[in-house]
Amino acid sequence: MINKAILFDLDGTLVETAPDLMSAHNHVMEKYGFEKKPLSDIRYLAGRGAATMLMRSANSRNTKTENKINEKTHKEMTTEFIDFYSKNICKGSVINPGVIDYLKWCKDQKIHLAVCTNKMEHLTIKLLKEIKLYDYFDFIAGADTFNYRKPNPQHITSILEILNIPIENSIMIGDSETDAEASKAAKVKFILVKGGYTEKNYNQIFHDHLVDSFKEIKDLSKKILNI
Repeated sequence: MINKAILFDLDGTLVETAPDLMSAHNHVMEKYGFEKKPLSDIRYLAGRGAATMLMRSANSRNTKTENKINEKTHKEMTTEFIDFYSKNICKGSVINPGVIDYLKWCKDQKIHLAVCTNKMEHLTIKLLKEIKLYDYFDFIAGADTFNYRKPNPQHITSILEILNIPIENSIMIGDSETDAEASKAAKVKFILVKGGYTEKNYNQIFHDHLVDSFKEIKDLSKKILNI
């Protein structure tokens, strides 16, 4: 392996997980008396984990129900979400275009690969195994792998320390401001992929490079990592 690494967000970046995330979300919301949401709402709901997703949804402006989430109910809803999602984690999720070819190229170059996601570690591993991406990665860091997670930059820098990769020899690839904020603070080059889970305009999100899809990233990687 060469002394270089590429880190990836998962939801909306490597994998289009929206159908399964929203299926679990709507199962929980309906069970607890809240409104179900359309698939398009994934853009503002995803990115910071299940607990935040449910709280955002329940407190959104277009939620008409009078129900309010207290701490106990919130914990119960989060547990229900994780249980349902775990059992239905790869029903509608698909690998994003260009991802497999890019990962194969990275492996051919002997680049270290890691996942840095705010999805819980055991769910991340389960999804990656079911969707046949797990074997590409040298390290996987979920929301509960460390005592911090994105946008905390340590989520990124801890992975690099474990892999023994200098910051200047690394890239983070993601789809949202959560990834961007962590990368910027970690001083890691950040590639923002369009079409992911964010409501913000791309010019409102920090990035070193903006791409339409993974098909554009290979040449960028060669330039950034001097390959």
